[in-house]
Amino acid sequence: MTRQCELTGKLPMFGQLRSHAENKNKRTFRPNLCNVTLASDTLGQRFKLRVSAHALKSVEHRGGLDAFLAKARKDDLSPKCQKIKRQIAKAKAEKAAEA
Repeated sequence: MTRQCELTGKLPMFGQLRSHAENKNKRTFRPNLCNVTLASDTLGQRFKLRVSAHALKSVEHRGGLDAFLAKARKDDLSPKCQKIKRQIAKAKAEKAAEA
C-alpha cells in the first residue's frame, strides 16, 4: 500500500540529512498519515480514509467532507474518494430536482 493521502494525493518526498560536517545521507520525508472516519452530511454515511494531518485540517476549514470534495481536483483524489465525490454530486442534483 502506497503511503499516499487519499484526499490530497500527498506522497513521500526524498532529500538529504545534512550533518554539521555537511555529510549527506539520503532520507525519506513521509506524509503524516492518519486513519480517520469522515462523515458525509449529504449521504448520511461515514467513510474510513487514510488522510494526512494537513488534509484533515483542510477538511475542517472548508466545512466538512462534502465541501472539501466539491472543491477538490479529480487528479488529486484516490479512486475511492472520486466515487464518493460522484455520489455526493448525484445526491445534491436529485435533491435540487425535487425542490
